[in-house]
Amino acid sequence: SDSDIELFNALPANSCQTMPEPVLKLISVGEQLSRDSDGAFDLTVKPLMDLWGLGAHALFEQMPLVRQLSRARATVGYRDLRVVGQQLCKSAAVQVDLNSIAAGYAVDRISERMEKLGLHDYLVQATGELKVSGLKPDGSPWRVALDAPRDDGNVVQKVFPLNGYALSTSGDYRRYAGGEGGRISDTLDALTGQPVHHGLASVTVIHPSALMADGLSSLLLILGPRRGWNYAQEHKIPAFFVIRADKRFIIRSNASFDRLAVEQPR
Repeated sequence: SDSDIELFNALPANSCQTMPEPVLKLISVGEQLSRDSDGAFDLTVKPLMDLWGLGAHALFEQMPLVRQLSRARATVGYRDLRVVGQQLCKSAAVQVDLNSIAAGYAVDRISERMEKLGLHDYLVQATGELKVSGLKPDGSPWRVALDAPRDDGNVVQKVFPLNGYALSTSGDYRRYAGGEGGRISDTLDALTGQPVHHGLASVTVIHPSALMADGLSSLLLILGPRRGWNYAQEHKIPAFFVIRADKRFIIRSNASFDRLAVEQPR
């Protein structure tokens, strides 16, 4: 829960705290994503989020100074977290932020509850994550519409039926930083401590687990159009990329995605 995380974040280095199973599950998945991205994805990125004005306790409305960035980066590191039994421990005074994968986990839990109640036809959605099963009340398949971000609004790019899968979209939507900073991404690379600068506008991932779809879409977005694409290909992750290029958008999907996202006449 949020209160458990807040208490943990307030603890000094070399501390442990008993955590509920959902938190430990999220930490485990986050650790795997961190290893797979060589630390670009990191659940301990909270000080950087706050510094760049992206967290719940945002400190600035303009570009941070070099010394501020260095100080914040020194408090980030997923390797300083470890799970010992039912406890989450820290070897440094790191702070955890689970927002990048919590919504996907919530969708999975709600879906599991629906199945236990004998309800097999449903659509569950939370923020950019959804999971579908069975059919709509009228007997037709659930259809998913993917949007590509544009300066003048959203445009539907692809509509297709989905059953038994989760879908997550992570978008690199830009905001005004204040001062002379101009517009920056709201997606942070924990390795650099800065918002990403690549041209990947959004990533959509299809996966049986909403938690994994959520985490993987976040990871691919951080890695960018080249490294993210190569990672998706190597691990056969069904992925749909929207890439900014010369004031327009390039749509790219891999074979794993196209096999699941087959468009049908409406």
